[in-house]
Amino acid sequence: MLREPAELRVDDQGLVELPIGLLAEAGIAPGADLLAFSDGNGRIVLRRAEDAIRDLLERGEL
Repeated sequence: MLREPAELRVDDQGLVELPIGLLAEAGIAPGADLLAFSDGNGRIVLRRAEDAIRDLLERGEL
């Protein structure tokens, strides 16, 4: 399901703030450990670390 996109800006330090509503929709709580990686084509993927580790162990993929 696609939601309304949030416009974000990368600051001079290379940091991006994600809106709490966007995180909540993804099931990511404040303080959660995340894994970030690029899947190419200008996309960056954020995953809860626990989910990524489980998938890596069970399926051999992130």
